[in-house]
Amino acid sequence: MVFVIQRVKRASVAVDGKVCGKIDDGLLVLAGVFGGDTKQTADKMVKKLCAMRIFADENGKTNLALADVGGSLLIVSQFTLCADLKHGNRPSFTPAAGAAEAEEMYQYILAKARESVPNVQEGIFGADMKVELLNDGPFTIILDSDKL
Repeated sequence: MVFVIQRVKRASVAVDGKVCGKIDDGLLVLAGVFGGDTKQTADKMVKKLCAMRIFADENGKTNLALADVGGSLLIVSQFTLCADLKHGNRPSFTPAAGAAEAEEMYQYILAKARESVPNVQEGIFGADMKVELLNDGPFTIILDSDKL
C-alpha cells in the first residue's frame, strides 16, 4: 500500500463537474492498494498518517499532527500509484489490487480514518476524477507500507 500525502491549504475532487469532496487546511491523500494488502496494513498506514507531525507549531517547526491543528483529510483512490515500469515504458498495473479488493480496502481506509479525524472527505472509487489542490509548503510525503 502506498499513500502520497500532501499538506494542503485546500483541496477538492470532482466527478463530471460536480465536487464530491472538499477540504480546507489538512491533507490530501492519494491511496494506492496493491494485491494482497491487508486490513492490518491499512491500520498501520492510517495510524501513521494521522500521527505524522507535519504541521507547523508556534515556532514554525513541523511538530504538530492533523488533530493538533483541527485538519481534515481528503482521501482519493489512485491505482496508478501501483504502476510497474520494470519492463519498458508503458506502465503495467498488474501489481494493483483488483477492483473489488481495492474498493473494499479503500472503504476500510476511509472508515479507519474517520475513527480519528472528524472531517474525512473522499473521491468516488473508479471514477474519472479531477483533483485540485493548493499544496502548502510544498510538503509532500510518500508513505509506503513496505517501509513501515
